[in-house]
Amino acid sequence: MKSTIFLALAIGLATTFTSCKEDFLDVTPTDRLSDDAIVGDSVLFEAFVINRYLGARQIDKEGDGAPPGFGRGWEYALWGSLTDESIYRSDDNTWLIQRGQLSPENTGIAGALWGRSYRSIREVNYALAHIEEVQMSQAHKNLLTAELRFIRAFRYHDLIRNYGRVVLLGDRVAELGDDFSDPAIFKRSSIQEGLEYAVSELNLAAEVLPMNHSSNWGKGRATKGAALALKSRLLLYAASPLYKENGTTVTWQQSAEAAKAVMDLNQYSISSDYASMFIDEEGNNSEIIFARYYNLNSRHTALEIANGPNGYDAWGGNTPLQNLVDAYEMANGRAINDPASGYNTQAPYTNRDPRFYATILYNGAQYRGRAVETFRPGGRDSQDGPSSWNTSQTGYYLRKFMDDENPIQNPWNVAGRQPWIYFRYAEILLNYAEAQNEATGPDASVYAAVNQVRQRAGVNMPPLPQGLSQEQMRKRIQNERQVELAFEEHRFYDVRRWLIAEETENVPAYGVAVTKQGQNFIYDRKIALEGRRFEKKHYWLPVPRAEIQASANKLEQNPGY
Repeated sequence: MKSTIFLALAIGLATTFTSCKEDFLDVTPTDRLSDDAIVGDSVLFEAFVINRYLGARQIDKEGDGAPPGFGRGWEYALWGSLTDESIYRSDDNTWLIQRGQLSPENTGIAGALWGRSYRSIREVNYALAHIEEVQMSQAHKNLLTAELRFIRAFRYHDLIRNYGRVVLLGDRVAELGDDFSDPAIFKRSSIQEGLEYAVSELNLAAEVLPMNHSSNWGKGRATKGAALALKSRLLLYAASPLYKENGTTVTWQQSAEAAKAVMDLNQYSISSDYASMFIDEEGNNSEIIFARYYNLNSRHTALEIANGPNGYDAWGGNTPLQNLVDAYEMANGRAINDPASGYNTQAPYTNRDPRFYATILYNGAQYRGRAVETFRPGGRDSQDGPSSWNTSQTGYYLRKFMDDENPIQNPWNVAGRQPWIYFRYAEILLNYAEAQNEATGPDASVYAAVNQVRQRAGVNMPPLPQGLSQEQMRKRIQNERQVELAFEEHRFYDVRRWLIAEETENVPAYGVAVTKQGQNFIYDRKIALEGRRFEKKHYWLPVPRAEIQASANKLEQNPGY
């Protein structure tokens, strides 16, 4: 559904408000619904609210088949390819971020977040401003209002975690012809103020939102659990070192309590199957708290052809790095650099954490009826195989999220229906474990939370060893987040909020070169992408230059840019 309000964006797209509108162009579009039509029809108004879970395409290769939602989600280049998780085979404006070349004039795939978020906030404010005019029960108005508050808070969360200080619009609905000369309109709040606003919105939403929606219209819509999960994430960020360095006052205890509030709902549990959770199109998994769902009429990027090995006639898109591979423990729970782990550099994929096998395709992995062959000479999934231009530079391919029921060749109108999970219970448990460990040290509840994640059926990793210090537990939780939540848009923000990005993001982007000698394989580390670099200013994204220019330079840029 389209609406005339799409013509007026938020502060992030202030150029819209400065354009001229000639009389001979002042016509009523036949493919759009007027404001009166939306407000005058309760069904159309609710459809408008539901569509606020989606956003507008802002840059190239966004929304392939369906409009983008929150974050980045299912696009060709995943957000993980801006981190030490992977690199994107065809670049697509990701390498400049990996190489520390990000600038206000060249934001790569990170350039859409500011404009899309503020556009959505303006649309939410429009709906809130008019909801009392709609003919429907007060109870239903209250429910839709709660959803709108959740959506608005989610957009501010996206802004805060990427830019830090944001412009708080309140309930303002910017209109064409408004006076934008007042610098206060573009004033960026403190991070603490932004967090307080978003959390207050979530508190109000959580009071009204149901535990579950009773109809198909409710699939993928906000619930009480979703609101509390977003609050948990925000308060975890707020208590973290990067945010503390920028003046936040949230304590680790408050963060732990926010995660515990989700746990105490008793609505969610750890899934018995790690791999299948990410391809559950129906959303019946007990671990999923909030997700975006797709169907044949609204599909995302066909993941299998976009990311599969070239030997299967796929495109080798987001290729995992050795940096991530090395983070997976051995099946005995020991890190690979532990002399007692049993790790063998010439059999590096034997006896690893089962989540490794569910996440990464490696030389010798069984996939669709044969072993993956990244070795040279002669490997079908190496440069010696077909479509050599699609060969992984890292020696690995992505396994997570791939549905073997989908075809790799000619997937159009069939593939692209996996859900994008915004929140799942494992994140909440790890949020709680991290915050509680920082607040009180590694008590029994910290161990219990982490071990629930490690010991799910099908993973069954050993429990964490007793007697860990707070620092040792901190490192174990950080590693657990790295492997458990890989490619789910956490790593980018985790290494920044922990203030370790200057370490992790300045390590080369490593891959592996596999050489076949007779019946044996030789594994040698290699650099997969040259020039990886991170500077202190990169803890926050730059505000795109076009947004600052559109504000007549009233909008303040982030430091260092």
